Amino acid sequence: MTQETATPSAGTVDNALAAARAVLRRAPLFDGHNDLPWVIRIDKAARGDVIAYELNRVHENADTDIPRLREGMVGAQFWAAFQPTGAAHPARTTLEQIDLIRRIEEAHPEVFFPARRAADYAKAKALGKIASFIAVEGGVGLENSLSPLRIWHAAGVRLMTLCHNESLDWVDSATDAPRNGGLNAFGCAVVGELNRLGIVVDLAHASHEAMRRALDVTEAPVALSHSNVHALCDHPRNAPDDVLKRLKANGGIVMATFVPGFVSQALRDWLRRSRDAYGKAPVAADPKAQFAELESKHGAAPKATLEQVADHVERLVATAGVNHVGIGSDYFGGASPVGLENVSRFPHLFAELVRRGFSERDLEKMASANMLRVLRRVEKVGEALYGSRPPAIGRREDFLE
Repeated sequence: MTQETATPSAGTVDNALAAARAVLRRAPLFDGHNDLPWVIRIDKAARGDVIAYELNRVHENADTDIPRLREGMVGAQFWAAFQPTGAAHPARTTLEQIDLIRRIEEAHPEVFFPARRAADYAKAKALGKIASFIAVEGGVGLENSLSPLRIWHAAGVRLMTLCHNESLDWVDSATDAPRNGGLNAFGCAVVGELNRLGIVVDLAHASHEAMRRALDVTEAPVALSHSNVHALCDHPRNAPDDVLKRLKANGGIVMATFVPGFVSQALRDWLRRSRDAYGKAPVAADPKAQFAELESKHGAAPKATLEQVADHVERLVATAGVNHVGIGSDYFGGASPVGLENVSRFPHLFAELVRRGFSERDLEKMASANMLRVLRRVEKVGEALYGSRPPAIGRREDFLE
């Protein structure tokens, strides 16, 4: 690889983009995180109605729709069943969001292949479809009980982000005050049951100490489904080098994300005036309007760029190893880096990686092969554990230390 980032000639750009598209035709992108289900839920017109949202048309004011997923050469997607930690009725809302993802699959069967195993990626590709995987973002919907994990699994969930922007009674968030030593006994039981069920443990929003504790106790590879490098941008949501290095022994994956404040240190510093001590952004129904209001008060913000995302990818590869890096965009209807405005732009990121000297094989690994390897291993561990130990039952109070 080369660190050269000078603007290439037009011919070189075209050649790099053509090479990137050739890679993605062979290995369509497996994106680790997209919040389209929440966007549909809060859309003023659709109000959670997938058909009314009209995914078949381009949504100029959003970032994800079927035409641009096709243009972006997406072959598989983890859709997030997300809700804010403080939302009312968290158990019910989690199920509603899982149902919304399943309704996306049902409304567009010609586009989305309901994917519940790693092998479904190849099946979807053979049919010219996008493999649709379900993730739960934030364990608040457990309401401190292990039993919902099995219901979520039965509904198709194959990845769980332990928390969101707030600490729970059993896991500390990267953007909230710690109160569990990272991960307490009940949190360890959650990780163990996820391992048994064959659900990927996702540490993207967990505190650094929670990441370390989860890596201590997990029996299967973990993911950081949408995280960057803390050493390049010191937002607490980004992963420290010691955690990234541990992914080699664990077999897990870190998936570079496009959230501007996790990409650009200059933007991270600019945003401190609107964030709490932990870097947490206030929840907004319209994040773009929220950002525009900030700029009206404080002047134009520094821009995160596609090239800076590529910087994070390079550093992730150097630290975790090329076999442990993927892409987890976290498109959510908000701001995006210049050059990565919507899901059609994935080939342009890969073109930049081509220009930086990554081999076609390494690009195929980061596009999809690494995530598929993690899924296959998590499935294998789950099959072994499922047959050798009973379901974990109990509530938070049963695990008091």
